[in-house]
Amino acid sequence: LSYAGDALETFARIKAAAEGDWLPFQTHLITRLGAPFGANWNTYAEADLPLFAVLGGLSRYLGMFATANLALLGAHLAAALAFYGVARLLRARIEWALAGAALYACSNYFFFRSFAHFSLVLAWTVPLALLATWLVAGGQRLLARHRWLIFGTALALGMGSPYYLFAFLQLMALAWLWQVLGTRRRENLVVGAEAIGLALAVFVVLNAPQWLARLRDQQLDPIVRDYRGTELYALKPLEMLVPPAGHRADWLAMFGRRYERWSFGRIEGYSPYLGLAGIASVVLRGGVALRRAAARRAARLPAPFWQMIWILLFASIGGLGNVLAFFARLQVFRATNRFSVFILALALIFAVLWLSRHLRRWPRWVSIAAAALVLVAGLWDQVPVPLTPAQRAVVVERVRGDQQMGRWLESQLPAGAMVFQLPVLGFPEVPAPGTMRDYEHFRPFLATSDLRFSYGALKNRARGKWQQELEKLPVPDLVRELEAAGFSALYVNARGLPGGAKPFLEKLAAAGYHPDFDGPKRVQTIVRLRPAGQPHLPLARGPTGGRGWVNNVGGPDWPSRAEGPAW
Repeated sequence: LSYAGDALETFARIKAAAEGDWLPFQTHLITRLGAPFGANWNTYAEADLPLFAVLGGLSRYLGMFATANLALLGAHLAAALAFYGVARLLRARIEWALAGAALYACSNYFFFRSFAHFSLVLAWTVPLALLATWLVAGGQRLLARHRWLIFGTALALGMGSPYYLFAFLQLMALAWLWQVLGTRRRENLVVGAEAIGLALAVFVVLNAPQWLARLRDQQLDPIVRDYRGTELYALKPLEMLVPPAGHRADWLAMFGRRYERWSFGRIEGYSPYLGLAGIASVVLRGGVALRRAAARRAARLPAPFWQMIWILLFASIGGLGNVLAFFARLQVFRATNRFSVFILALALIFAVLWLSRHLRRWPRWVSIAAAALVLVAGLWDQVPVPLTPAQRAVVVERVRGDQQMGRWLESQLPAGAMVFQLPVLGFPEVPAPGTMRDYEHFRPFLATSDLRFSYGALKNRARGKWQQELEKLPVPDLVRELEAAGFSALYVNARGLPGGAKPFLEKLAAAGYHPDFDGPKRVQTIVRLRPAGQPHLPLARGPTGGRGWVNNVGGPDWPSRAEGPAW
């Protein structure tokens, strides 16, 4: 479905897990990356690490791409099953529970994220998280019967995306407060507190190795978050109403194109789109609330209504999330637009329950026909237009070209041979030069099984600085240093070098080195080198600024000053 950008990083995680380098409670030294030292990912984010270990094991038998497709399909099915189970538990009719489940699992949010943001597609926990908070906030009978469902949900959330865990902790705290201010049922308060403690405990246990590694490591963090990102990635309520510019209906796509022209700071702009069914459900939820308020029954508005209000107040741009990021520097959760999936689930669950209740007096076939009509209209709106044959051919050509390159490399180079990659790029989240996209340097890693590559070392690290220095050398000196360090080949991505790498390859030819392999459209070129018999490890000539240094933005790479203890 995707073989570019962030999807390549997801594939790389599966590949590393399959090779035993990306597993829970183990040192995360990716031995085939960051050559010659290996890529130390011990301080890198580890969401859904147990699941990636499972996917890595499956990929050894099914292949990486079949495993990825099955994983993505499984994520959609799990979301549908979770929604259906919650709706049925709350007494929704079968037809409406099925319709709501399909609309939730096939929402624009899931398709927009896709395999590039696989951890976010694992939103099957969201309906269960909402149910858990409602059980704590309210019902006695359901709480007694389903307390283990609450604990199981907390366990899953602790292992999954930190964004979903963060939202769950907020909503569970609100449910706990709802009980304190209301009936003060001791069992509910205890279960709510235990669920919060369990989710946090699982999260801490899985992430403790990373945190301990960061405490020992005085280098700059590989992922840097600032306040600016909390505004760029904040939930913009309008975006929940704007269809994608690629919508199958031109009269709806027109709004997306207009938003692209008129908006400022649009990032992940189509992810929050709720779909026509989701928008109608939000309007229905608001209309019922207004009716109750007009009848002076606002005090009886249920907890889910206040949860929706809370998410909007917290996640929207300029909301409480931005306040905490600005004053308390809590900017690690910068992309609060991802909380829109909770609003979608809240609205759809309310809609299926309301429709089940109000159509109960009608003949059953009327309810079934109405649910089918809503489902068809919703799927027509939400499911994206399939790739055209030409677009699919581009993906196929890229993958097959990489597989051909991988076979050539492994047939020409000895096992364990090292390949230096140009242009030099850090990892992760480093803007690629030219027309390259981020993470493209993972492609030869994905296509081979016994070669080592220079890409993959975490950015802002002393271990990778030698690569940056080497890249600036004249071509003859660059080749000489690489051969002395034991590199057997040079990999060149033409999209990331000036002039499509032609000037660089001409200088290589003048030094006596010619391309030995050219990929499709000569984007990827391999040049064999003559590694030294007794290579030496490369060493950076200049120091690297660690924690405490303030970078001179727009100036030289060397940090200009420190505002306290610095390394």
